[in-house]
Amino acid sequence: MQSQDVASRTAAPAPDPVVDVEQAEAALVEHYPRLVRIAYLVLPPGLGRGRRVMAAHAIVQRALPRGRTRTPVIPAQASGRDGDPGYAFVRLRVLRAALEAGGKRRGLPKRAQLPPLLPHVWGLKLFPRSGGAEELALERELSKLTGPARAAYVLRGLERLPDGDVRDVLAEAGAADPAAALRAAERVPARYELLTSPEFDACALQARPTDLMRRRQHTRAALAAAAALAVCGALVALPGDGWGPDGAAAPVYAQNPAAEAALDPGRLVRVAPSTWKSAARTDFSMWPARGDLVGDEGLLRRALAVWARPGENVRVSSTPGTQTGGPAGPPQLLYAGTVDAARVVILYDGLRIARYAEPKDGTAGAALDFARVDGATGAEAAAIVLGRTDGNVRYLTAPWVSKAAERDLMKPASGAMDLAISAGITAPMASPATRSGACTSWNVLQLTDDTGTHVLSDLGELVPARLTVGSPAKEKDLSGSRALHDWAPYACSLGAVRSLGVRSVNAWSFAEQSLPDGSGSAEWVCTRAETWRGAGARALAQFRTPGGRYGAVAAKSDGGPACGPRDPHALAGVLWKSKGGNWYLLAAGSRDTTSVRATGGITGSAEGNVLTVRAKEGAQAQLEGTLEDGRRISGLR
Repeated sequence: MQSQDVASRTAAPAPDPVVDVEQAEAALVEHYPRLVRIAYLVLPPGLGRGRRVMAAHAIVQRALPRGRTRTPVIPAQASGRDGDPGYAFVRLRVLRAALEAGGKRRGLPKRAQLPPLLPHVWGLKLFPRSGGAEELALERELSKLTGPARAAYVLRGLERLPDGDVRDVLAEAGAADPAAALRAAERVPARYELLTSPEFDACALQARPTDLMRRRQHTRAALAAAAALAVCGALVALPGDGWGPDGAAAPVYAQNPAAEAALDPGRLVRVAPSTWKSAARTDFSMWPARGDLVGDEGLLRRALAVWARPGENVRVSSTPGTQTGGPAGPPQLLYAGTVDAARVVILYDGLRIARYAEPKDGTAGAALDFARVDGATGAEAAAIVLGRTDGNVRYLTAPWVSKAAERDLMKPASGAMDLAISAGITAPMASPATRSGACTSWNVLQLTDDTGTHVLSDLGELVPARLTVGSPAKEKDLSGSRALHDWAPYACSLGAVRSLGVRSVNAWSFAEQSLPDGSGSAEWVCTRAETWRGAGARALAQFRTPGGRYGAVAAKSDGGPACGPRDPHALAGVLWKSKGGNWYLLAAGSRDTTSVRATGGITGSAEGNVLTVRAKEGAQAQLEGTLEDGRRISGLR
């Protein structure tokens, strides 16, 4: 009986630890910078960096309990904080307040949703030091998450808590669905080391003065009369009402000095028309501002506001791998004008092209499109799509372009048709980007400048893709009769890489193979589409028999280096039926392939870079090739 009582007492759960003010205060003081960092990361990014700093400090400083309190056994912390219920308790209160600050207001606002009375700094703006491109990208990804999802990401990355413990902490902090928050956090790249960056350190701050002229105006207004106070109140409401209507943009909920500067149309970067003539490079930063509406501040204001905070009815699109957040600083104005039935603004921030378009008669149906263009130069920075209407496309060309023409890539012998350019804008030309049905033509843009002729294709994105020809180590622009004839049978394959964020497409013949029935030689060509983000390239191995108008796609590779500069090799095979009704496996590798072998449903091998083996209809085989340096390669699939 006695032993049974002992067992029952042993199995009973231990009481929750008690945390008093002194213990909580000790944990808060010891880990204050970490707690402030947690609050700063979880608070809504829409507050702006300066306001988030003050709110984070206020939340942590209000996290102390009023007296002794009992706290549940919740997951704690990494090394240095293990087993410290004081830290776990204070962190829980910080998380709860930060989540409340970002929650929807129902009735009277909660304390965390009100601007903090303390701490407060007069005459200075405080904000963390700026990080690099990786920190900026992570900040934008986190800004897309809900408060609980941001908290889950921080607890996993900064606190190193396992998922089960994260769910417990979120539930204690008042999150409605901790499991959903964890799933959302998992979609953000796990760049946890960036959470310790100075970008998110709300204790290591930079100080800048507030608007000195405005402060002087406010002082005079306060001394003058109550009527002048209303004027000061209107000034404080900037940028929303002070800058005028923002059209299709979402409402402004908080002020951020850096964001205000980036969205001020008066601070847009404008390049002089002749700057490019003496520049050391030819890229988008050398484009002058053009268009009949470059002086329309209302239009420019709306475009910038929609870029920063697109409203619910704005159609936003972007090429894969392109961030859609607002500009980090004042962008460069490339164009503002009327295009067909729309007003269009094109902006450039050094990494992206953003195009804002609205109808002539209002802002309903406004659209915002993004394209990544980092590192673009020469032909890659020679044209931007202004608009597409009724199957046609109109381009804005670089100031160094001297001539434009339209040609059908599938009809190289038909020549090019001159395309008029007025103020840098081309006449409309047929676009293959939105066409459906059989592929019978593929119209491309041909541009001429002092470096030569370049051919670009509209693939449904803001920036047309550059077309090149030649082996990966010797790519060159598509120009000249021979190169155009080589490209013609493979023009329709460009349809397979539409809207993938394509930077350039190269076509190169990697083998010729005699057909076993004596009907001539077949050509093997690899077309490889490179993307602006580096990853996600697509390579197509195509096979064309003598007299064939089109190349048949025999194999493809997504995301790998095959057929590109890093791996300038190819190996592919196809089942082919001769005129006599016999089936063969035809396989070919690039010219540095010394042997080819087939296994599986078809077996055979041959020295050299081509293989011909009798086969049965529907048979499948695995291909393997050996290169001159002894390395083995597999066939594209």
